[in-house]
Amino acid sequence: MADTNQKKKNLPIAIIHRHSTFPFDLTWATHICTPIEPSDPSHQTHQSSARVMIVTGPTPVTSALMAQYPSLECVIGTSAGVDRVDLEECRRRGVRVTNAGDAFSEDGADYAVGLLIDVFRLVSASDRYVRSGLWPKNGFYPLGNSARQFITVNEVK
Repeated sequence: MADTNQKKKNLPIAIIHRHSTFPFDLTWATHICTPIEPSDPSHQTHQSSARVMIVTGPTPVTSALMAQYPSLECVIGTSAGVDRVDLEECRRRGVRVTNAGDAFSEDGADYAVGLLIDVFRLVSASDRYVRSGLWPKNGFYPLGNSARQFITVNEVK
């Protein structure tokens, strides 16, 4: 047990940069680093030695923010883009920047198709209708709407 605790103490410090309202589970990171959020009491102690910053959500990484971390070597974005990271400042300081790339593209596409089916066939709306007890009172709930008919009419043949 002591050996495991010693290994955890030697893990690199990773600053978590996120908006306070953006929930983010850090348990996945605890075996590769010691994640510290700015609200953590030990944040100021590790500010000068933190080499990695994990950025979640739409939180900008500015040159002023990076100035608070003089040992910063890598900024890791958990989304597809890096448009909120000051890339010029990262280049100037030699800070590497990485992101999730297209890791979630397939899931995003699947989710979009699922939402389209839900909207066009009124799946969620009909579920709410049945659960609210309206089915026995008002009868069947029609599946589909004019958007589905529009797509069918304008289908490329």
